[in-house]
Amino acid sequence: MFFLWKFNRKLITAFLSMINLLWSCNHASLLYQSDLTSKSDSRLQTIIERGKLIAVTDPGATSYFVYRSQPMGYQFELLQQFAKQIGVRLEIHVERDPKTALEKLNEGYFDIVAKTIVITRERSETVDFMAPMITSRQVLVQRKPKGWRQMATMEEVNKRMVRQITDLAGKTIHVPKNSAFYYRLVHVQQEIKADIDIAEVSGKDPEDFLRMLANGEINYTVCDENVARVAQKVFPELDAETVISLPAKSSWAVGKGNESLLNALNLWWAEFSQTEQAALLYDKYFSNPMGLLAGQRDYHLSRSGQISGYDETIRKYSSFLNWDWRLLASLIYQESKFMPDVTSHKGAYGIMQMMPNTAMAYGVDSSSTPQEHIEAGVKHLRWLDNQLKKEIENSAERQKFVLAAYNAGLEHVNDARRLAVKHKKDPNVWDNNVDYFMLNKSNPKYYRDDVVQYGYCRGEEPYKFVREIIERYDHYRWAVTN
Repeated sequence: MFFLWKFNRKLITAFLSMINLLWSCNHASLLYQSDLTSKSDSRLQTIIERGKLIAVTDPGATSYFVYRSQPMGYQFELLQQFAKQIGVRLEIHVERDPKTALEKLNEGYFDIVAKTIVITRERSETVDFMAPMITSRQVLVQRKPKGWRQMATMEEVNKRMVRQITDLAGKTIHVPKNSAFYYRLVHVQQEIKADIDIAEVSGKDPEDFLRMLANGEINYTVCDENVARVAQKVFPELDAETVISLPAKSSWAVGKGNESLLNALNLWWAEFSQTEQAALLYDKYFSNPMGLLAGQRDYHLSRSGQISGYDETIRKYSSFLNWDWRLLASLIYQESKFMPDVTSHKGAYGIMQMMPNTAMAYGVDSSSTPQEHIEAGVKHLRWLDNQLKKEIENSAERQKFVLAAYNAGLEHVNDARRLAVKHKKDPNVWDNNVDYFMLNKSNPKYYRDDVVQYGYCRGEEPYKFVREIIERYDHYRWAVTN
């Protein structure tokens, strides 16, 4: 009898293990939660409790950029997918120097370094890498000879190009500081037993060098082959046929010992990388990016330094508020996308989307210029700010309340603040305090409360309004200098 029970117990254990394996594959998001109690580190738990994933990446068309006032990029969209999977929002930072990014990761500034960092034994001693995401070779990028289109054969073109690594001796090659390209060229010097003039430049990314190369400012650079292929679609005069490395695996990095976060990333990537969505996302940035890259020539904020055609006016009137002009620009984009002739279904109109009565109070109407509407909108924002200044002393915190009041009205914001007091939350802090009651002001439990004076409000609108403006402002801050 004992033997039979022991035998059955083994069968049952094996069966349950198989069920658990199948369950884990189909219910990944739940595993992220159960993982919290199974690992000794608390990084993933911290991220989920914080409600925010803090990541750092590169600027550029295949990583992260702002295009027509919207954040985009392959790494950025992947991060969005992972953040969505674990149920948090994404906070993005930019750092060109991989060494600095990894140092700050270990210091706790970031949760993830989401760059195409080559996985090396040396780096793996200080950080943990998730499963490889991209495999690519490094290539020498150079300009094709003048008149290359008229040359009879590729052989004739190749005669004028650097095709052997031994021919790199004495050449000046520009690469980003502390990049894998720099270290590869150092090894090439040892291999060919000759010096290469390696111009290591800080503050620039591979795309900067590719653009400089196409413009004739430099003669050679090195980058990943897939990035070079993207650049060739815009700059066909670039040549990327000279391979200088074996295929290398790249991936994201997390702090050493952050097993729960690492496991969550690996589980997500194992599933997401096999989806059609993942394939389409890769094609969008690496296989067929012509329209996107062409548009960046005019609309890539980090290249143009311009957010809208009204930047000068926005800069002028933002000083009346003591606001960063990029925050005001983010508000205006949220309201009208910088289109002065739009009218909402509620009747708000103009570039600042003011309601007719409010606009009239500041002396503007539908025939007023966009500049006059911006001035009027700023006056209203300043009035709202003055109403809140006595109680909310922190100016950065007060901006969120002003934004909410601009959207929903000061009366509803003050209702939410009164609810915060009643429920022992801070009425002068927006995030995780007043914003909760603003969001729930469409719930009878809250809008029928005795402390509420102005009743029902569709609270989801001001809640999202503030969050989206602040998030866009964060993107503007790195993309455009003040």
